[in-house]
Amino acid sequence: MARIHRKLIGVMVFGLISVSGCGDDGGTKTTAKPASKPAASAPSASAPSQTAATTPSVPETRSPEELVAGGRAVYAANCIACHNMNPAQDGALGPAVAGSSLALLEARVLRGEYPEGHTPARPSKIMVPLPHLEPKLPELAAYLASAK
Repeated sequence: MARIHRKLIGVMVFGLISVSGCGDDGGTKTTAKPASKPAASAPSASAPSQTAATTPSVPETRSPEELVAGGRAVYAANCIACHNMNPAQDGALGPAVAGSSLALLEARVLRGEYPEGHTPARPSKIMVPLPHLEPKLPELAAYLASAK
C-alpha cells in the first residue's frame, strides 16, 4: 500500500511540474489538461471601460514652471533619440521642434501624421506614433513653447 501511495505522489508531483511549466522542459512541449472547475471569465475586450467613461476632465492645477519641467523630462526620455537635445536645433533624424503647437504634437506623436495644411520641416515617414504619451502632451507642448 505504501508503495502505491509513493508512486501516486510521484505521478501527482510530476504532473504538477510538467503542467505548470516549472523549470526547463528541454524544448519539449507539454499540454495542460483543462481544469476541473471553469475559470472565472475575464471582462470582454469589447465592454466599455468604466474608468474612461466616468473620469471627468480635471482642470490643470500645475504652474507653467511645473509643466515645462515635466515636458523637459518627457522630451529627454522619448524624443532626443531622433531630435536634438536642444529642441531648437535639428537632430540626427528629426527636425527642430521648439515651438511646436499642441495640434502638431497631437497629430505627429499620437497618429504619426501632420495636421491638415501643415508643411513639414522634413517630410519623412520615420516617426512612429507614441500614443502612450497622450497624457503628457500638454507638458511637452509647454516645454517646446519655452524652448523657442
